Amino acid sequence: MISSLFLSSALFLAFGIPSGPDLIVLLIIVLVLFGAKRLPEIARSLGQSVHEFKKAKQEFEEAANAKPASTPTVATSPATSAPTSSTSSENSHSSQQS
Repeated sequence: MISSLFLSSALFLAFGIPSGPDLIVLLIIVLVLFGAKRLPEIARSLGQSVHEFKKAKQEFEEAANAKPASTPTVATSPATSAPTSSTSSENSHSSQQS
């Protein structure tokens, strides 16, 4: 089974990168579709999108590489954390058996 990524890259390599007359034809088609006034706006918004993507990627990498904040740990001894009512439960248990 051929993966879609491999298939898309194979199709791209089959036709090659447009150059020379192919590139000129593509640019004319884009100019006709979007118009001369709209192309700078599209390029500007594309540039801003790439800039924000890189900024978010950098912030994510910094957050992933940062050490987590140390949380204070409270040390408790076993005697203080467990209730000491075992003698009263033993007394009530022994009185129920008699």
